[in-house]
Amino acid sequence: MRLIQFVERDGERAVGAIVDGAPPRRVESAESVRDLALEAHRNGRTLAATVEAHGLGEAVDYDAIMAEKRICLPLDHPEPSHCVVALTGLTHLGSAQSRDDMHAKLQSDDLTDSMKMFKLGLEGGRPAAGAIGVQPEWAYKGDGSWLVAPEEPLELPGHADDGGEEGEIAGLYVIGDDGAVLRVGFALGNEYSDHVMERKNYLYLAHSKLRQSSFGPELLIGDLPEAVSGTIRIIRDGANVWQGELISGEANMCHSIANLEQHHFKYAGFRRPGDVHIYFYGASGLSCSDGVAARPGDVFEVACPDFGRPLRNPLVAGPPDVALSVTKL
Repeated sequence: MRLIQFVERDGERAVGAIVDGAPPRRVESAESVRDLALEAHRNGRTLAATVEAHGLGEAVDYDAIMAEKRICLPLDHPEPSHCVVALTGLTHLGSAQSRDDMHAKLQSDDLTDSMKMFKLGLEGGRPAAGAIGVQPEWAYKGDGSWLVAPEEPLELPGHADDGGEEGEIAGLYVIGDDGAVLRVGFALGNEYSDHVMERKNYLYLAHSKLRQSSFGPELLIGDLPEAVSGTIRIIRDGANVWQGELISGEANMCHSIANLEQHHFKYAGFRRPGDVHIYFYGASGLSCSDGVAARPGDVFEVACPDFGRPLRNPLVAGPPDVALSVTKL
C-alpha cells in the first residue's frame, strides 16, 4: 500500500490509498497521514490496518491532482516548525564501478576525512540486532518550511555556488504520544544541495545542505525493499541532460537503516511527541560527479517502480544575494 496527500478542489485536505497499483481511493474520514499514524499507534495497529479500518471511498483523478499541483508532501505537520529535516551521507556503496574505485582508495595509507568516515561505516555500520554501531555522517537541513511539494520548484539561492539533485530514499517518521519513534514509511527524495560549495572545503558541508528539498509524491508503507533501483534525470527543454542510477536499499548500503535511526533519534530533543521527521538516507550518485551543472528551467526527476509515480521538481532562480541589515535594539 502507498499513500498520498492532496488538496480537493474545494480546498479540503484528503488522503488517498493506492492498493495493488489501482488508482488512488480516498481514505474515509482522514485529512492527514500524520493523524492516521498517531491513531494507529494509540490503537496498537499497523498503519495499513488503520487505513483499512477507515475504509476506502471513491477513486480520485490522480492525473488531475498532479496537473493542477494539488499534490502535497505525503507526510507533514500542520505547524512546520515541528518537522525536522535531516540527512546522512557516505552511506551507499554505489555502482559496481564506484565500489571498485572506493575499495581501491581505501587501501591508501593517506585517507581523506570522508574516506575515513566511509571506512568506519563499512566496518561498523551494520551491527547485530540489539547492538549499536558506529555513528554516520549527519547534517541538519531545516524544518518543514524548507520543504516543497512534488511538482513545485526548488529554488537556487542567489548566494549559492550550485544547485544539484540528490536523488535518494527518505525515511518518514512521527513521534508518538509516548515518545516512541514511529516509522511511517519511505518515499523518493531529492535532497538538493550545493555540491560546489561543499567541495571547496568539507567544513562547508553544513552550509551546502541548508537548501530546500522535496520527497514523494507517494509514501510506501511497510519495509523498504532490500535493493532499490531506479533512475535520476535532469531534463532540459524536454530532453535528458543527464541520467544516473538510483541505487539504494540495505543491500547497497554500508549502514543499516536501524543504525541510522539509532543515531538520529538517540537525541531526546528528536523524540518530542507529535513531531514529524524527514530523514534522507544518502545518495549513490550525483550529476555533479559527471561534470553536469543544473540551471534554472531544468526539471529534476527521481523515479522507481516501487514508489509509484516519480518525484519531479523544476529548478528556479531565487532573488540575488544582498547584504543583510541587522537592527540593533
